[in-house]
Amino acid sequence: MSVLGVIGTMVWDTIWRDSDTMSPIEEWGGISYALAAADAACPPGYGVRPIIKLGRDLAESGLRFIRALSVIESDAAISVVDAPNTRVELSYRSNERRCERISGHLSEWSWAELEPRVRGCDALYVNFITGNELDLGLATLLRRNFEGAIYADIHSLLLATGPGGERHSRPLDHWAEWLTCFDAVQLNEDELTTLSAHWGDPWAFAADIVGRDTRLLFVTLGTRGAAYVATPDALPLRADGGRGGRGGRGLIDRAEPVRTGHFGGEPVQGGDPTGCGDVWGMTAFCKLLEGCGVEEVVRAANEAASRNVAHLGATGLNGFLKGRLGRA
Repeated sequence: MSVLGVIGTMVWDTIWRDSDTMSPIEEWGGISYALAAADAACPPGYGVRPIIKLGRDLAESGLRFIRALSVIESDAAISVVDAPNTRVELSYRSNERRCERISGHLSEWSWAELEPRVRGCDALYVNFITGNELDLGLATLLRRNFEGAIYADIHSLLLATGPGGERHSRPLDHWAEWLTCFDAVQLNEDELTTLSAHWGDPWAFAADIVGRDTRLLFVTLGTRGAAYVATPDALPLRADGGRGGRGGRGLIDRAEPVRTGHFGGEPVQGGDPTGCGDVWGMTAFCKLLEGCGVEEVVRAANEAASRNVAHLGATGLNGFLKGRLGRA
């Protein structure tokens, strides 16, 4: 069996929407959405290894969620720590605009903790749910020592946390060094604008940063679907990175122009958009590991993210994405 390692944070979400008249939605969120999507989209012959920390107060519930997923290879890489689990309060202004407040930050991994947990993995999906999962030094160590493909959703690396836990966008220091750590990078349109603030044109920036190490850049566009920038040799992206040399990573020929494209999303009315980016990214990476072309990858990810809107929370989402359940 091949093993897909998943690094991120399970958070307990409290979700407020304008349509709520009584109590909010309280559910597992964060990396839980990606784990549910992996259960629905993982390539044949793959198992998923969650590499996460759980606060002891919610550990039993978190482990119960994970053990209900059929694709889990092992839960031995989960660390239960003596601290409150991370919680996030989301207040939606619209389907695509929200205020976010976070509490209960768990400590980031050390290399001594992380190295034995990624050993034996063939590919890694890293989702910066809190932004504290890995620091730059650890991400660099991971890249140097891990031979397989690494996909990263860099979402919360572009968020700062205020004194009351409120989150707001910020530039990413050392962004070039961060991007060299990953074969494929995902971010949304607002995050691309923030990342490229010093550049001027965000799409010119996107085309320029895809190269030596990052082979694929995905930009999610909400209801408008997603766009991509790819090097000529980006696909197929296999678990070994699809390249020769140490760690399966070699230089590319920048004389060849990058490829770009855009695929529209599925029409969505109402629903809950929480977790759509996480479902999108995991579905995309699973399709990449399966050897699919970029058009099939993006279309499948768009479809899964659109389907996620019709389901509340991550519990039961795996079955819903597989088409086993009715509308939530």
